[in-house]
Amino acid sequence: MTRTIKTVSDATQEWIKEMDAIQQGMIAKLMKLDPDDWHEVTKPSRGDRVYVYEPPEESKEHYGAIENYLSEADVYLINLDDGTAVEVGEDDFEVDRDDYLPMWGTMWSFRDSADNWWLEEDDGIRIMSECGFRVYESEEFGYFFGIDGAGYSFYEAHWIPLYRKRGLQWHDVDEDGEL
Repeated sequence: MTRTIKTVSDATQEWIKEMDAIQQGMIAKLMKLDPDDWHEVTKPSRGDRVYVYEPPEESKEHYGAIENYLSEADVYLINLDDGTAVEVGEDDFEVDRDDYLPMWGTMWSFRDSADNWWLEEDDGIRIMSECGFRVYESEEFGYFFGIDGAGYSFYEAHWIPLYRKRGLQWHDVDEDGEL
C-alpha cells in the first residue's frame, strides 16, 4: 500500500469537508425570526475600514483603516484617510461593513467539538477575524462564520492561514515540499 503525501492545501481541504456548510439564506431567515438571538462577534482586524467616533483635534477625518492591533495595550492603530495615525480602543470606532452578512453565499460551522472549544476558549474568534472570516453567534444554534469577499482564492487568503493558525498538522509536507 502506498501512502499519499498530503500538502497543507490538501489537509486544509479535508478539514473544511468536516465542517457544516450552510446556505446564507437559511442563516438570514433564522436571524429574522429571532434577531435578539444573533450577534456578530467578529473582531476588528488589519485592513478593516472603520469610522472613528472622535478623531484627534488635528484631524477632521473620521474614516480610516486598521493598521495593527496592539494586544499588550488592547488598542488598535488606525491610519485615518488624511494620514493621521491614532490609537483607540475597540469601543472608540465602528467597522464599516457593506452588509449585515458576509458577501459569499455560504457560511460554515464547526462540527468537531475540539474546533468549537478552540473558537470559544482559545482566542479563536480573534484568529478567525484576522484570517478574514466574519463570525456570528446564536444563543440557540452556536457559531457560524463566512467570508466577506469574492474573486480570489479563498484557500490561499483565508482557509490555509486559518489551518496554520489553528495549529493543525494534518499535512505531511508544506506546499514547497518541505516536511
